[in-house]
Amino acid sequence: MFTVKQERTFSNQHEAMIIGLFEKSEKFEGSLKGLDELFEGQLTELVKSGDLSAKKNAVGKVHTFGKMETKRLFFVGLGKDKSFTFETAREALGKVFKEVTAAKLSEVAIDLDSFIGGHVEGMDAAHAVSEAFALSTYEFEGYKQKSNEPEKKLESIVVYTNAAEEEDVRASLTVGYAYGKATNSARTLVNLPGNMLTATDMANYAKELGETYDFEVEILEKEDMMKLGMGALLAVNQGSAEPPKMIVLKYQGKDEWKDVLGLVGKGITFDTGGYSIKPKDGIVGMKSDMGGAAAVLGAMEVIGELRPEQNVVAVIPSTDNMVSGTAFKPDDVITAMSGKTIEVLNTDAEGRLALADAVTYAKHHGANYLVDVATLTGGVIIALGTDTTGAITNNEALFEQVVEASYEAGEPIWRLPIFEKDKERVRSSKIADLNNSPGREGHAIMAGAFIGEFAEDTPWVHLDIAGTATTNKASNLGPAGATGVMTRTLALFVERFEPFRS
Repeated sequence: MFTVKQERTFSNQHEAMIIGLFEKSEKFEGSLKGLDELFEGQLTELVKSGDLSAKKNAVGKVHTFGKMETKRLFFVGLGKDKSFTFETAREALGKVFKEVTAAKLSEVAIDLDSFIGGHVEGMDAAHAVSEAFALSTYEFEGYKQKSNEPEKKLESIVVYTNAAEEEDVRASLTVGYAYGKATNSARTLVNLPGNMLTATDMANYAKELGETYDFEVEILEKEDMMKLGMGALLAVNQGSAEPPKMIVLKYQGKDEWKDVLGLVGKGITFDTGGYSIKPKDGIVGMKSDMGGAAAVLGAMEVIGELRPEQNVVAVIPSTDNMVSGTAFKPDDVITAMSGKTIEVLNTDAEGRLALADAVTYAKHHGANYLVDVATLTGGVIIALGTDTTGAITNNEALFEQVVEASYEAGEPIWRLPIFEKDKERVRSSKIADLNNSPGREGHAIMAGAFIGEFAEDTPWVHLDIAGTATTNKASNLGPAGATGVMTRTLALFVERFEPFRS
C-alpha cells in the first residue's frame, strides 16, 4: 500500500500527486519552487487569483498537460503554518483522499515534506497520511445488490520525503494505518444489523482476533455465568432466544502479569429497552448499543498489530435485551457476581447491569486499572451533545492519562462530576444494595456512579459514548453512521500508559 522514497523528481510518473499548501506567502517555496518553475510561474498565478487556495481543507486540481509525467496535481490547503496541528493535517489529508477516491485513481504520490510545519514534524505527518487514508476512504458495503462493474480503488501511495529517514517514515505509516484500519473494524461492527451480529457472532469475531494476534481467549457460556453468579448479565439476557457471552481477550506484553489494564466494553447487540420499552423512534438504531464493545475490539486489533509492552485484559459482556414471557421486569431484584443485590427499576438501564459483572470479572482476571466504554445514556447527549464523550472517574492519575490520549486521538472527552450524594442515590433502594435507575436527574452521572460501585477502589474511568458512537453526517474522515469512537483513544492510552500506585 505505502512505498517511501527520497529521490523525488518531478519527472516521476504517477496518476496524481498530492501537495499541501500553507498560507505563508504568495510564492511557492522550498521543494515546491522547482514545481512552480516547471509551470513557468503559473501555479503562483493560480494561487494569487484564488484558483488554488491555501485555506484549510480547500482542494484544487491541476492537470499537468504534459509538463511533467504525473498527470494531475491535487493541492490541499493547510491554513496558517503556526496553527498547523496533527488534527489539521489529518483533516486536510482526509479531504484530499476523498477527492482522489472520487476520481477513481488507483495510484498516487504524496509530497510528505509539504505537510511538515507548525506543530507537525515528519513522523506526525506520515502517521496522519496513513490514518487519514484509512478513515476517509471507509465505506460500509451493506446488503444492496452489487453491479458487475469492477471497482477501482486506491491501492498504492508513494510517499516522498527528504526531511525524514525512510525507516522512520515507514514505521509511522504502519502505526497510522493500524489505528485507522482498526477504527474501521469497529465502525463495521457497529454498522452491522442486530440479526447479523448476535452475541455468538461477536464471540466468534473475538476468537478470530485472538487467533490472528495470539491473544488468550476465553468465552463464558450461560452455564459458566450461572456457576460464577453473574446474575446481572443473565437478567438482561432472560428475555432473549440468543445465548449470552462473556468475552475475554488477554494480551501479555510484559514478563509478569502485573500492572494490568482492563478494557471493558458494553456489548448489547440490540436494545429494545425490555419491558421499559423504547418508543418507535428511539428503538431504531439500537443495533449500535454495542459500540463500546466495538471500540475495545478495535483497540485490541491495534494492540495486536503494534505489540506494546503492556498487559491488557479486554472483557465484553454481550447479549441483546428483548421482551418476552421470560424477560426480567421492573421491581425484580437480582444478584451480581460481586454479591451486591440490585433492585431493577428500569429494564432499559440494562447496560450498567451487564457492565457490573464485566467489571467484576475484569478484576477477577487481575485488572489493576479499569476503563469501561459504553453507549450508556441519552443523558450524556443532553449534557454534552454529539461531539464529546462523557467521562466519570474515581482516580485523577488514571483520568489524566485517558484524557491526554483522547485529545491526541482527536476524540475529545469531558469529565462529569461524581459526589458522595450521587453514590447515595444509587444506593437508595429500600430492599437491595443498589437500584439501577434513581431517576432522570443527572442520568449520565447516576449510570456512571452505578458502575463505580463495582469498580470499588480499583482506579477506574467510565466513558459514555452514547452521543459519539454514531453520526448523522459525513465528515472528511468518514461517512455517516458508526464512528468507531474511542478505538484510537484506548489504543493510545494502552501504548503510552505509565503505571502508578494509588
